[in-house]
Amino acid sequence: MSDNEQMTLEEYTDRVQTDRMRELIDRLNAAAYAYYVEDREIMSNFEYDKLYDELAALERETGVTLPDSPTASAGAGYKAVSKLTKSEHEFPALSLDKTKDRSALPGWLGGQRGVLSWKLDGLTVVLTYQDGKLQKAVTRGNGQVGEDVTHNAVHFGGVPKRIAYGGKLIVRGEAVMRYDDFERVNRELPETEAKYKNPRNLASATVRLLDSREAAGRPVTVCAFDLVYADKDAGITDPNSKNSQFDWLAAQGFTVVDHTLVTPETVVAALEKFEKELPDNAYPTDGLVLILDDEAYGKSLGSTGKFPRNGIAFKWQDETVESRMVRVEWSASRTGLLNPVAVFEPVEIEGTTVSRASVHNVSIARALRLGAGSRVMVYKANLIIPQIAETIESTGETFVPDSCPVCGGPTSVHENDGIETLYCDNADCPAKHVGRFTHFVARDAMNVMGLSEATVEMFIDAGFVRRFADLYKLDRYRAEIVTLEGFGEKSYDNLQAALTASRRVKFSALLNAAGIPGIGKDMAKQISRYLGAGAYGRFLALLAERADFSAVEGVGAVINDNIYAWADDIDRFSEFTELAAELEIIDDVSAAADNAGDNGAPASAIAGKTFVITGGLNGFDNRDQLVAYIEERGGSVSGSVSAKTDYLINNDVNSGSGKNKKAKALGVPIISETDFMKMSGAGN
Repeated sequence: MSDNEQMTLEEYTDRVQTDRMRELIDRLNAAAYAYYVEDREIMSNFEYDKLYDELAALERETGVTLPDSPTASAGAGYKAVSKLTKSEHEFPALSLDKTKDRSALPGWLGGQRGVLSWKLDGLTVVLTYQDGKLQKAVTRGNGQVGEDVTHNAVHFGGVPKRIAYGGKLIVRGEAVMRYDDFERVNRELPETEAKYKNPRNLASATVRLLDSREAAGRPVTVCAFDLVYADKDAGITDPNSKNSQFDWLAAQGFTVVDHTLVTPETVVAALEKFEKELPDNAYPTDGLVLILDDEAYGKSLGSTGKFPRNGIAFKWQDETVESRMVRVEWSASRTGLLNPVAVFEPVEIEGTTVSRASVHNVSIARALRLGAGSRVMVYKANLIIPQIAETIESTGETFVPDSCPVCGGPTSVHENDGIETLYCDNADCPAKHVGRFTHFVARDAMNVMGLSEATVEMFIDAGFVRRFADLYKLDRYRAEIVTLEGFGEKSYDNLQAALTASRRVKFSALLNAAGIPGIGKDMAKQISRYLGAGAYGRFLALLAERADFSAVEGVGAVINDNIYAWADDIDRFSEFTELAAELEIIDDVSAAADNAGDNGAPASAIAGKTFVITGGLNGFDNRDQLVAYIEERGGSVSGSVSAKTDYLINNDVNSGSGKNKKAKALGVPIISETDFMKMSGAGN
């Protein structure tokens, strides 16, 4: 007689449910370990939430919660695997319960006021200050024990090195990276490194780097979201108010998460306002946080083993739509990386029609089993980015090509930290050349206006262009170019005018255009400032001396090695010097910006000043144009307001935005675009 026949139906059902709970716990804990400790994802947020909700439902139904269930544990069993020093938290960091029901929030407040803020998607870091100095920075880890990352935190935005308050202070913040910075850093990683799936993974990996010089070269910001502890004499206007605590933290120089005070009557409207701002939010988020403003009352509610009762996380209900796979395309980059892109039958989600979604890497594509004709569920992560949630009916495995779709050359799968990525092994793959030239002519590089990727590809295919300097010798092919599809005499003349204009170039733009791994727009500017006057000649001289470029702030050993690997490549370096011979290379900052002119003219009024820009512009076409205007005159631009900011430029000086609030709290002057132009001397 089998075991099943000896059991009652109830006993058999209990066993099946327990086995399923065990399976769910193992999968969820494995995913959490990979996500929080190893900085990689083995399942989507959508899948994790789905399995978590199933486990919670089974626990409610059976009345059983197993000891290592993620619904009851803050993750005390996790252990760090890096070589960073472990540090125990003075105040355990618990996670929040969550809801997707916005109508439940007024009732949850229970007549109390609350503070609603972004739930930023990064890595939690706990900052401890004593005597006005940063004493320690520790990752959240498992909530009980984290890793000491003080050596990196001192280089991050939003982390003041000194504060006015001299007592003991403990603050929790989220280390995050902007979407645009993520794209740039990911693009500039060396070919040998796997690309990161999202800003959260890249920010998390940066926080935990062993080499602080490398970390300093990546734009991570820590946004404070919780004042954990401060001595009683801190001087907070209302120390029992979370909202007042936020204002005090901003005044101390912290970058504070955007937030607003709400009541049961206003919380849903405030949530909807955040929802409208979501598509334009610079930082990745995975929802909102609602916390009781009255700290004493919130603490009196206590907590469960996992969740404090004074706060709750809200996650948007993902709208999922079924579609059918057409194919997986492999998109080539200038590094040779081939990225899988799911192409499916068009569907409408959150008001827009989508038919494509990045699948990020080979590992995820294989796990989803995206065969042609497979039925898939599609959603927009955080209401923005199209993603494949799951495959509900697969017709077969994802096909991973053994030849490059661009050149037909061989491909190979590279494995790094358990993540598989696909590369084209052909050094002469046209996609690599097109990518290099597309980067070369971009606005932040040589800025050849109107030269599109399609035109670059056309010139490469025709044999007109093989090296960078060839672009400035296209007059040899005038007769052939004017006969190309989409070209004529006028188009040719416009192209030549754009190329002529680009011949006068700043050294930092030229260095960015060179395509040295790890050196993008911002890093090139940093190096250019370090080199000073005559930057190009000094750069060549330092290369000849084998100087250590890691002496430049933000340049670590990795980038220093990249510079010399590029310089030692005879073909690449000669291409650079041949190009330089065609150009007029100028220093980034004019002499008048730093010093008085030859006739004793005063230095630029904005030289040495730090500006932050927010809101719409009137006199400049875009923000990049204003940034360039400031930098050309010796000023600098930061992405966030801090005690080091001299001016916030905002045409709506009375705006209630987070940047305006912080500027007012810190006493930073808020000026309009017109005020700025008068200051710079252009408005007189």
